[in-house]
Amino acid sequence: MNRPCPCHSGAPFAECCEPRLSGLRPAETAQALMRSRYTAFCEGAIEYLVTTHHSTSRGTTEHTDIARSIAATDWLNLVILDTQKGGLNDTKGTVTFAAAFRPKPPRTGDLGQMHERSHFIRDAGAWVYTNGEQLGPYRPGRNDPCWCGSDRKAKRCHG
Repeated sequence: MNRPCPCHSGAPFAECCEPRLSGLRPAETAQALMRSRYTAFCEGAIEYLVTTHHSTSRGTTEHTDIARSIAATDWLNLVILDTQKGGLNDTKGTVTFAAAFRPKPPRTGDLGQMHERSHFIRDAGAWVYTNGEQLGPYRPGRNDPCWCGSDRKAKRCHG
């Protein structure tokens, strides 16, 4: 069975992010890298997350920090809100997104949201993440789909 990609692109995982996570196909754009990094958090692909994070902005405890985050978090939905540059012929780009998450059991907690503007550069021909700006909560329009992935309008969900 070919399941949908966790990045919510609408494509099957085997055709979308899986070839990137397995090293068979690099991310062609900053948005493709953003989607594949989100999927890597969903799938527990720690090494992919480390190698796609620019070496000059990696922390000394990155493996441990990522492993802790993956063990504690269920990622539920990704909404790409804006992409600036980051295309096939660009060397820099930004992707703004909102991602819904929930603590994994046995932890408890409410549904949360990560709203970030991520910065990417092309380094030696490959897109890499450099850093991100944390933004205030994303609030879609009343009649837009909710950020949590419920398929309800925002006004009827978390709006």
